[in-house]
Amino acid sequence: MKNQVLKIWPEIGWIKNEKLKEQVLNCWIYAIEKSVLTAEDLEVIPFSLLIKDCKISFMNHKRTAVQLSVDIAKRMKENFGDEIKIAMDILIAGAILIDVGKLIEYDKVDGQLTTSKAGKLLRHPFSGVAIAARFALPPEVQHIIAYHAKEGDLAKRSVEAIIVHHADFVSFDPFKA
Repeated sequence: MKNQVLKIWPEIGWIKNEKLKEQVLNCWIYAIEKSVLTAEDLEVIPFSLLIKDCKISFMNHKRTAVQLSVDIAKRMKENFGDEIKIAMDILIAGAILIDVGKLIEYDKVDGQLTTSKAGKLLRHPFSGVAIAARFALPPEVQHIIAYHAKEGDLAKRSVEAIIVHHADFVSFDPFKA
């Protein structure tokens, strides 16, 4: 399973801290093992069940959000220098994990992808934090997962969480009906 996750998530290799890299990898392995989906499914399923006839795959959306997060952070560091502090490993880990809880939200009924009972009761920011906590990810990463979606709109987001939140929505909002 490790090789399958690394194949769909080469961006895990961008994390410099070896312990954090391993924790992120273990979160994805766990989520896939608990899901009705396989690593290969993530390359073809739509990134959202809320968008009719969505042609963008889960992993295409995820990679885009991670890559945009890193690009934004790099540009901010270039332009603002020492005036802004961005923890790149935390940002990358958080961006990779923001939708790990979605794997618990999916179910298959009669061969069709649908929302699971757990997914109807608990949105992915919450299940994602639970998975991250299971593998002792730092609170800063859990913060990004918890506050990346609309649930975080009333919270004070860290710089990393602000970047990931906007990168996620930039790669989501254009496809909403």
